Amino acid sequence: MSSEILRLKPTSSEARERWFAVQQQYPNSNFLQSPAWGEMNQLIGHKVMIIALQDAWCQMIVKNAKRGRYLEIPGGPLIDWEDNAKVATMFEQIRSIGRVEGCVFVRLRIQERQNPTRIEQLQSLGLRLAPMHLHAEHTVMIDLTETEDTLLAKMRRQTRYEIRRADRLGLKVDFSRTEAAFREFHAVQVQTAERQHFVPPDLDTLLAERQAFGDNARLYCARDAEGTALAYGLILIDGAEAEYFEAASTEGNSKLPGSYALLWRAMRDLKGLGVKRFNLWGIAPPGAKHHRYSGVTTFKTGFGGKNLEFVPAMDLVLKPGRYLINLIIEKIRKKMRNL
Repeated sequence: MSSEILRLKPTSSEARERWFAVQQQYPNSNFLQSPAWGEMNQLIGHKVMIIALQDAWCQMIVKNAKRGRYLEIPGGPLIDWEDNAKVATMFEQIRSIGRVEGCVFVRLRIQERQNPTRIEQLQSLGLRLAPMHLHAEHTVMIDLTETEDTLLAKMRRQTRYEIRRADRLGLKVDFSRTEAAFREFHAVQVQTAERQHFVPPDLDTLLAERQAFGDNARLYCARDAEGTALAYGLILIDGAEAEYFEAASTEGNSKLPGSYALLWRAMRDLKGLGVKRFNLWGIAPPGAKHHRYSGVTTFKTGFGGKNLEFVPAMDLVLKPGRYLINLIIEKIRKKMRNL
């Protein structure tokens, strides 16, 4: 990569070419910094910019919220954190863009495992811990380079039982990329959200994900022997990693192991595609029994992956007075949502 500072658009061919090189250099990167994620955000009306320095990458999304306009950097920047000069240059650019865009703050969650040293480094750059998370900070990662027998052996006994029960009951799992399937998924997810008390993505966002990721957005559906839908899962693939990004279920799934059949089919398909790891995307922090994700945590950890914790979201405050309002609102919201 050139030593100059480049500003790229996620839909440009140059951005996609450079992203391929970035993936080789930063093997832990995932879709959050990909041009496809940038394009998805553009499709739903957000401004997206990419800074490319020599051997470094940072995709930024301008978000407009009632509590204040902010700059979001999910899963980035991707940079050599031991190169203090390069890191300083990158954050000068981030700060400058945030100010030009009239942002109250910049929120980022770097793609690094939990590390007090890295948090101290970010704090020395003027960042502070954010009141809310930014995407999945605690997750389960499954190593798909292992054999199917090994994957099954690492699962919880109950999980293996449910997978085998799904087979005995004649449950079927397939995937689709059609707009009709995404619309069906959205309708079921709205019903799921009402039962489980969460805020689902809107239909425009789901359709934008379908358009931006193309063949790398797979919507799986598990059905019973009569063809009735039980569970849905949206899988996003980028490079070496795939995400179990969105899910929904019908009431019938509480009695039948549709979700188990779905994830096992997805794991085998992704392995066949050469994907190296499967991120089950979001579990409760250790010991947080009343966390909103505590129920789904039991399900996801049963698949035998490794529990990971990333460096938490951090904020670079640009307008202290306005930021204080945001801080108060988000602390209240976090408590109300059991996050």
